[in-house]
Amino acid sequence: MKIIIIGSGVAGVTFAEKFRDLQPDSEITILTRETYGYYSRPLLSRGFSKDNIEDSIILKTFDKLRAKNICIFSGVDVTGINAEKQIVNIQKNDDTEQLDYDKLIIATGSAAFIPPPFMAFRDNFYLLNSLHDLKQLRNFRQDLLNQQKLPHWAIVGGGLIGCELASDLAVSGDQVTLFHAMDRLMERQLVDEDSQTLLTVLQSLGVQVMLDQAVQGFPKSAKKINVIAADESSEFDAVVVATGFKPRTALADQAGLELGRGIKVDQMLQTSNENIYALGDVAEFPNSKLYAFILPIRNQALWLAGHLNGDINDPWEPPAFNPKAKVHGFEAAHPYLF
Repeated sequence: MKIIIIGSGVAGVTFAEKFRDLQPDSEITILTRETYGYYSRPLLSRGFSKDNIEDSIILKTFDKLRAKNICIFSGVDVTGINAEKQIVNIQKNDDTEQLDYDKLIIATGSAAFIPPPFMAFRDNFYLLNSLHDLKQLRNFRQDLLNQQKLPHWAIVGGGLIGCELASDLAVSGDQVTLFHAMDRLMERQLVDEDSQTLLTVLQSLGVQVMLDQAVQGFPKSAKKINVIAADESSEFDAVVVATGFKPRTALADQAGLELGRGIKVDQMLQTSNENIYALGDVAEFPNSKLYAFILPIRNQALWLAGHLNGDINDPWEPPAFNPKAKVHGFEAAHPYLF
C-alpha cells in the first residue's frame, strides 16, 4: 500500500510510525512545510521558562523517522490534491513534483485564527502556533534583554494559549498585560469558579488582566506597538494575538471534500472521498466536534493505522480525556468543558 500523509504533527507522525510497525513493506511518505523535525506543539507555550527549548521541544528529528523507512519531504508546500487521479502536487522552491497514493491522510492541523479587523495590522503582532513563531518571539525578547530592557508584552486573547503564554512570560520575569473580549477567562473550557481562580493565579504572577476589552487594532508608533481598546490606547514592546485556531482546510476544499468547520469525516475517519482520511485538529466528526487535544489525536492515529491494516472495524470513539491548562500554579477544581 502506498500511503501519503500531509502534516508532520502528532497525528501524522503517530500514524506513520504505527503503520510502519504494522506494515513493514508499505510505502509511507510524509509531506510537511516544517524543517525542524517532529516537535511538541503543547510545549510552545512554555517556550520562555524552559531552558534550551529549541532543542528540548524536538521529539524526533526527521532523520530518525527516515531511519524507520518513512520517506519525508520537508520544507515543501502541497499545492493541490487530485482526488480523482489520486495524485498530490508538491513544490519546493521552483521545483514541482507529483506523487501518487493509494490512501491519503490529511493531518494538516490548524492555523492561528486572526480576527479579520486585525489583518490590517498584521505586521505589528506575533502569533504562537509553530516553532518558527516561538523562535521569532524568543529572538525579539533576547534583543531587548541584551539592551538591559525588561519586555512588556500585550497578549490579546484570554483562552487556553493566551493564558498559558501570559503565565510563562510572567514567571520568566517579563511584564505582561492580557486583553480578553469576554467577562471571564477561558470561558469555553472552565466553569465560572475556575475562571475566577485562574484570574487570581495570573494576577498573583504579576499579569495585568483586562476583561471586557474589544481590541480594535495595533498601530505602531516609534518602536512601540499601541493596543487600541475602546477609547483607550496603551503602548507595548510587542503584541501576541492568541484568539483561537482555525483548521487548515484549503487543500481539502480544493480537492472537493465536504467541509464544515473542519474536514467532515465519518466515525471511520473517512472523508467524503473513500481514499482520503483526516486526522487531528482538522477532522470534524458527525457530532460537529473537533478533538484538538493530544490524547484523542494520538488515539485517532493509532486507530486509523489499525483500521487500514484490517485489524479494527469498529467505529472510532473518543477516549476519556481531561485537558489541563499549563498555567503556572493553576489547578481547576472542576472538569474542563468540551
